[in-house]
Amino acid sequence: MTVDIEKAPPPPVPPVRRTVPGGQRPRRRAGLRLPGGWVPYLLIAPAVAALAAVLGYSLVRNVLISFQEFGRRQLISRTTEYTGWDNFRRVLEMDRFWDSVARTFVFTAVNVALIMIIGTLVGLLLRQLGPVMRLVLSLSLVVAWAMPVIAATTVFRWLFDTQFGVANWAMRTLGFEGYEDHNWFDSGISTLTIAGILIIWGSIPFVALNLYAGLTTVSAEVLEAARMDGAGSWRIFWSIIAPIMRPFFLITTFLEIIWVFKAFPQVYALNGGGPNRESETLPVMAYVEGIGQNQYGTGAAISVLTILILLVAMSFYFRLILKQEKEQDA
Repeated sequence: MTVDIEKAPPPPVPPVRRTVPGGQRPRRRAGLRLPGGWVPYLLIAPAVAALAAVLGYSLVRNVLISFQEFGRRQLISRTTEYTGWDNFRRVLEMDRFWDSVARTFVFTAVNVALIMIIGTLVGLLLRQLGPVMRLVLSLSLVVAWAMPVIAATTVFRWLFDTQFGVANWAMRTLGFEGYEDHNWFDSGISTLTIAGILIIWGSIPFVALNLYAGLTTVSAEVLEAARMDGAGSWRIFWSIIAPIMRPFFLITTFLEIIWVFKAFPQVYALNGGGPNRESETLPVMAYVEGIGQNQYGTGAAISVLTILILLVAMSFYFRLILKQEKEQDA
């Protein structure tokens, strides 16, 4: 008679422990580990340090000058005369300053609205075009975006020239009267209008190209399903594209407000803030009072007030952005 004996599993092999002479286990080298929350700050630290070195000194110096009587005499004699809040008090008592504040806000609001509307339409057009036409339009936008500001301002100054400008020639060709040697810069409104066209022309590419890049992330199946349900282009934009691209619209509007509010070369190079300082925005007024009138303390005070006004105005918009982000997270 035979008996089947099951084979027992082999006993577990004890782990091999490496030892060094003397019977001690080797120690692992402790690597340098940083808390995960500090890594992003360390990565941007060089850029922040460079910006602080380049811009920080200029900003601090400008604030100090705003509290000084700094004119031609102090510049030649190299003397420092602190006057406290006199420069700010003098600026706030100027009617021209408050006119520039109102003009700057209206100028910024109109231009930012047009930039966002036209830029959005061009971005949507890029999505609808074929490859060849999309490439042509994209290259045209990049060329307009890459053109230096002073060069573009010079071109616009020539387009609206009194004697040889293309604008006068086009108006006469279309049959309009009164455009023989017409001066497009004879009033502040027309000067700011031309400056606005220049700013809009140079800012549309940023909005259009970034919007098109964002639209490439929108699922084509979602848009096709909406069309099959009978939704038109306007309904698709407001119900699908706009909610998805809301962060883009918020941050782009934020950047455009800052860009237009501080626009200086487009306005000053066209007509120097004239005629009769009717086209002065806050940056132009700070330059005219500081560099043009050799009142550097007054110009510095205007620039400091400009920064404070922009920070206060943008704080409300920044709170709106944070509120929108909290609603999306919820």
